Amino acid sequence: MYTPLLSDVRFHRILWQLDEQSAQEVKEQGCRRGDCHGALHSARYLRKPRGMPAALHYCERWRLSFCCAREGCRGRTTPPSLRFLGPKVYLAAVVTVITAIRCGMTPARMQRLKELVGVSRQTVVRWQRWWREVLPQSAFWRASCGAFATAVQIGKLPLSLLEQFTGEAEEQLLLLLRFLAPLTGGRRSAKVM
Repeated sequence: MYTPLLSDVRFHRILWQLDEQSAQEVKEQGCRRGDCHGALHSARYLRKPRGMPAALHYCERWRLSFCCAREGCRGRTTPPSLRFLGPKVYLAAVVTVITAIRCGMTPARMQRLKELVGVSRQTVVRWQRWWREVLPQSAFWRASCGAFATAVQIGKLPLSLLEQFTGEAEEQLLLLLRFLAPLTGGRRSAKVM
């Protein structure tokens, strides 16, 4: 039920718009390094994300980021993103959905995913390790997982996390990506990548 979202151009455009809103909020706050408070200028950079629908525009490959305008500071500020999961090459939605459905993976389903987004079995296994071993050991996870009504089953991540959110598949995935957003920014993010 989540797989159609991976090729849904409208869904990916929603993620782009939400990233733009987040970036605008960060820009309005100005530089947060020490007592700087300088203006932030665009310092976006091009990503080459895998798993992106071909119909998306070139501009939707950019990672929104900023650089402080004050001489002597010039610090980079990268806002949280719903599209990119840190340095991972594949889009955050792809990493999440494919790992979530991996629990019921058959050879035929794995072949279909490979055709859809070009992901290999080894990459999916690496993503599973990140979800089930790296993320649960992070300070971010320890600080935030207690907010859920029921315990999240680590062995079934990210599916057990998706199930914590209500609504249709699109709403659940959006909420999960918002939950993970603090992991996706620059220095101010809760790094576990």
